[in-house]
Amino acid sequence: MAVPPARSVDGAGLGPVRHWAMPATWAIAAAAGYGRAVILLRKFSSKLVQTQSGKAQVATKNVATGITLALLGSIAFSGKAIIVKLAYRHGVDAVTLIMYRMLFALPIFAVMAWWASRGKPPLTRKDWLGVLGLGLTGYYLASFLDFAGLAYISASLERLILYLNPTLVVMLGWVLYRRGIRWGQALGMLISYAGVVLVFGHEANLQGADAAWGALLVFMSAVSYAIYLVYSGELVQRLGALRLVGLATTVACLLCLLQFVLLRPLSAAVVAPEVIWLSVLNATLCTAAPVLMVMMAIERIGAGTTAQTGMVGPLSTILMGVWILGEPFTVWVAAGTALVLVGIFVFTQLARR
Repeated sequence: MAVPPARSVDGAGLGPVRHWAMPATWAIAAAAGYGRAVILLRKFSSKLVQTQSGKAQVATKNVATGITLALLGSIAFSGKAIIVKLAYRHGVDAVTLIMYRMLFALPIFAVMAWWASRGKPPLTRKDWLGVLGLGLTGYYLASFLDFAGLAYISASLERLILYLNPTLVVMLGWVLYRRGIRWGQALGMLISYAGVVLVFGHEANLQGADAAWGALLVFMSAVSYAIYLVYSGELVQRLGALRLVGLATTVACLLCLLQFVLLRPLSAAVVAPEVIWLSVLNATLCTAAPVLMVMMAIERIGAGTTAQTGMVGPLSTILMGVWILGEPFTVWVAAGTALVLVGIFVFTQLARR
């Protein structure tokens, strides 16, 4: 029996074949299925593109938010020196002023420590000793020495000295652990310290020995905080950054209150109303808020970008010092600030190579 010739969908002969030809209804169904597949594929591709576009938009939004938080945090930190200088105009001393700052900041940091400790294992005796030591060096001593130094030098010089902190961390690593210093780091340190010396020399000509004493106090504040950074690494990994900051700052607040009780009569707590309101601003706007903003910025853009964004700190301090405090802005201050910023930039960039 002869095999009937296969037919195409339109009826054209295809010649003899060994299998029966696909019926026309099958071909139509296959074509329809192919069409549906194409439509589904297009929809899937469109959704995939939309998803990728959405993710890119979210990432861009996170970067923009992170940079904004880092900028605001750096500017808020810089405002601390301005507020302290304003408070000194009302006849308050460093011991009393830092007591009020820490008094108003204590509830905030205590809540922060409690919040970060929820569901976490309790601290061991070794952990508590570490927290006490870091609270003593990183926040109590660093804060008190900084406040004391601001009574003698300008806010601009104070901020430039504190901005040398990364170089002090590297030098402490070399002294304590024999870690090497790269040539890029050494070059950046040389440039940045030259800028500080330039601004200090200009200020010393105006204020004499007071400038030297104030600069020394602020420099020791920077060293104290650098010690905190060097030794906090292990505890940060074990406790978490937010929990450690909350606990260490709570310890520092209590130490500042104890210092006032031991060194001043209770009558010294009677200060001008302006000092109280400035201390509230210092505790919230320039202490607690920047800590949270910088941490949120690090989560979004990383520590490196956050640190680079922090270069706005010295500039904002100088601008606020000139605008609010009436501090002089001379070519020496401008040149010294430029050297410090360039030096720290070189220090951080070349150190990675």
